[in-house]
Amino acid sequence: MSEEIDATGLLCPLPVLKTRKRLKSVSSGAELRVRTDDPAAVVDMPHFCNEAGHVLVESVQEGDAMLWVIRKA
Repeated sequence: MSEEIDATGLLCPLPVLKTRKRLKSVSSGAELRVRTDDPAAVVDMPHFCNEAGHVLVESVQEGDAMLWVIRKA
């Protein structure tokens, strides 16, 4: 199962807050794809995953945005 959030245009802490909220509604092992363009997300998203115990599967630069793939713990 894979879901996606478009958090482009949102600034810290909104991308992480939206990610946390969406992850609450998916089952363990599900992957969430999050697209951000906030420069702070480069620090915030890995930190959030580490603190919450989720797996940061992938982070890819796509033009002006970053795509994050997170697997729920």
